[in-house]
Amino acid sequence: MSPRDRRSALRRRCYEILEQGPVGDRTSMLVDRLLVLLILVNLVAVALESIPELAARYGRWFDAVELVSLVAFSLEYGLRVWSAVEHRPYRHHAPWRARWSYIKSAAGIVDLLAVLPFWLALMFPADLRAILVVRAIRFLKIARYSPAMRSLLEVIYRERRALFGCVVILLGTTFIAASLMHLAEARAQPDKFGTIPDSMWWAIVTLGTIGYGDVVPVTLIGKLIASVTIFLGLIMVALPVGIIASGFAEEIHRRDFVVTWGMVARVPLFAELDASEIGDIMRLLRAQQVEPGGLIARRGDVADSMYFVAEGEVEIELPHERVRLGVGHFFGEIAVLRRARRSANVTAVSRTSLLVLDAHEFHALMDRDPRLSKRVHDVVRSRLGREIVSPHGDIVTEEVEDSDVMKDRE
Repeated sequence: MSPRDRRSALRRRCYEILEQGPVGDRTSMLVDRLLVLLILVNLVAVALESIPELAARYGRWFDAVELVSLVAFSLEYGLRVWSAVEHRPYRHHAPWRARWSYIKSAAGIVDLLAVLPFWLALMFPADLRAILVVRAIRFLKIARYSPAMRSLLEVIYRERRALFGCVVILLGTTFIAASLMHLAEARAQPDKFGTIPDSMWWAIVTLGTIGYGDVVPVTLIGKLIASVTIFLGLIMVALPVGIIASGFAEEIHRRDFVVTWGMVARVPLFAELDASEIGDIMRLLRAQQVEPGGLIARRGDVADSMYFVAEGEVEIELPHERVRLGVGHFFGEIAVLRRARRSANVTAVSRTSLLVLDAHEFHALMDRDPRLSKRVHDVVRSRLGREIVSPHGDIVTEEVEDSDVMKDRE
């Protein structure tokens, strides 16, 4: 291998570790967890270091945490910039353009802000209190490792126009409420409602449903205006909450749909089906949770369903080896075609979420749709006889060929 190829392979591996390693990549998982732990330690240190007594007593420890964090996050940022050319959307770009695309992205800016102020503080005099607070920006790095936070940020970005509309409505309502209250209360309370800007403080805290009580109307008209404003405040709060909640639910549903679609379409038995037929099969899936060590299938039992691993990991105990299947894998494909026997014991290695396709419901679907039935049987005739691991079992080679095989040590 040439030096250029070795460098390219190293860069690719670096990208996989930092970004999206293969399913079950332990190095990637370990690095992610260490970085998340370091971020959490930083947040705790920021809070504790603001206490003068603790800062004086454990100052060296806080400095050590900051030094380790600065080196780790700087190294991470440098490696992310270097390996940005491996990011799929940037692969058709020139290396410098791909790296610049990462640097100016939201994630790249957060990564830069996590280290740049501290390097500048080492070179130039700076307010240490400001630097201390800036460290809280590192919390935003957790979004990279949290699918839920990434989904929420995506929802906020996608619904930005609707949310901006809510802000405009809020500002307009604030101005109108402040103007009306100024007219009603200016003479009774000139120090609090003497001008519209003064009245806007009351309008903001009232529309926000906070109501500190430091500024309240005393006239009858003022109280009527306040009553209406309070009800409008409930609407102002409900609007963005409803938009974000609806968008978040839609995002989760879309993501689950895409993942499930990918798993079903990956099964060779269904690979030649069109979109509507795969959609029909997806509607038959039901969820099943299995605790660690739980038995999913027993060798010799009648096989009446196939399984997709949506979360977690399972272990298949074949006669001469053990095979582990992770997220996205499937097993028991032949069970939906004929009354087979389970080829092996299948147990959950960790807490596992499965999607189950019942054979009876699948056959009922084929009876309703002759075209689907014909396609499935065409596939069966072309591959059933040559690919079964056990001649009378329910597992075929595709279900285990991409898995990490663990030799039986018992």
